[in-house]
Amino acid sequence: TFHFVEIFFLTSIRMEKYLNMGNLLKVLTCTDLEQGPNFFLDFENAQPTEAEKEVWDQVNVVLKDARGILDDLQSYKGAGEAIREAIQHPNDENLQEKAWGAVVPLVGKLKKFYEFSLRLEAALHGLLGALTSTRYTPTQHLEREQALAKQFAEILHFTLRFDELKMTNPAIQNDFSYYRRTLNRMRINNVPAEGENEVNNELANRMSLFYAEATPMLKTLSDATTKFVSENKNLPIENTTDCLSTMASVCKVMLETPEYRSRFASEETASFCLRVMVGVIILYDYVHPVGAFAKGSKIDMRGCIKVLRDQPRNSVEGLLNALRYTTKHLNDESTSKNIKAMLQ
Repeated sequence: TFHFVEIFFLTSIRMEKYLNMGNLLKVLTCTDLEQGPNFFLDFENAQPTEAEKEVWDQVNVVLKDARGILDDLQSYKGAGEAIREAIQHPNDENLQEKAWGAVVPLVGKLKKFYEFSLRLEAALHGLLGALTSTRYTPTQHLEREQALAKQFAEILHFTLRFDELKMTNPAIQNDFSYYRRTLNRMRINNVPAEGENEVNNELANRMSLFYAEATPMLKTLSDATTKFVSENKNLPIENTTDCLSTMASVCKVMLETPEYRSRFASEETASFCLRVMVGVIILYDYVHPVGAFAKGSKIDMRGCIKVLRDQPRNSVEGLLNALRYTTKHLNDESTSKNIKAMLQ
């Protein structure tokens, strides 16, 4: 009897120790299959290994300019007042020239944003090539190539931030529409247009399609990911979708596990993590044949939405809106009523 009691007592101590460690042991050993693959992804300090260096360097050249692009977009004021004056007084040449003079440099900025989207697309292509190759599983890729995973996360973070700023700035489309209308009128009247060299007609058409999107950078990324999958026929689509679902799972667990979250040196990292989680969900939803919300999805949508809803409301409303309005399959019949209700 004593022996049995001793074993029970020792087992109880071990169990208590296990429970006191919270989720950490479970997270590190992946004992809970529902959780999926979980490990700490160091978004703050990951440095490239020798094997990652070549791709990392190429992507880094692009990411170095991302901050400046966001700053330029955030400070974009538009030429609304000058345009209104010019439209109200169509025969006043001074006002026409003033509006044109105000719009041309702004269109130069819009051109720079658009061209950056093309560079971002190329960078994403390189990253996906590295992170989905068949030499490792998606989990091993993200675990071993943390610097590349961090860059992928930075691209997603930039994308959602860019689109949030663009959506709240109607001046962008107004300025560009005015520029195109004025340029066409000048052509008809054979007036030499300073600024036409800046954006020719073909480029203006492409830019027009880009800015017509509610979330142009996200569209660029989802199209680029879909294109990557279709161009790499020898690579199973699961390599790409599993990379995305693994990233979503890792972000979710890092956010909901106190032991992990306490390792963030900055509170900014938590909001970075949330944005990345939403970004990969949206990409997965576009690339996966049945999307992120279907029963067979490898993303725990309930868990991810719960993590979002557990944050201060004003800090995540934009991300909840991104799931509501920029995903492809949320309103499919296969999406459970429960998940739709969580996003209402």
